[in-house]
Amino acid sequence: MIEEAAVVVKIEHQQVWVTSGQNSACGGCQQKASCTTNALASVISKKQVPVDCDMQLKVGDEVVVAIDEGLLLRASLLLYLLPLAFLFLGAGIANGLLPAETPNLDLWIASSALLSFLLSLWLINKAQSLLILNYYARPVVLRKC
Repeated sequence: MIEEAAVVVKIEHQQVWVTSGQNSACGGCQQKASCTTNALASVISKKQVPVDCDMQLKVGDEVVVAIDEGLLLRASLLLYLLPLAFLFLGAGIANGLLPAETPNLDLWIASSALLSFLLSLWLINKAQSLLILNYYARPVVLRKC
């Protein structure tokens, strides 16, 4: 499990909304002014994320939030590699099926690659909405600090 400390900012139903604080290592770093990690963390830390929770918490509580790394890895492989494979497959099929003397052959191959890429995204979306694929990595509250 990947764990991160967070602060509860809102509570509704069986979910709490948390926001992550700045990494403690950034506080004492001398390169804070020119560091892109610090600049990025200041923007991202403002984002609130809903987290499943069955504990009694109140706004302002510090909690440890975790997400399953295996599920996160499988989801990232699905969402990055499958569309890329469809992209190359679409280009390869168009290249193999179209004759070499086709006018604007490169444009047809690129169009086929783009359409197969978009088809893969649509198929992934449909599979997730029909709950065939359940790769949504939901964070959970592990414990209160």
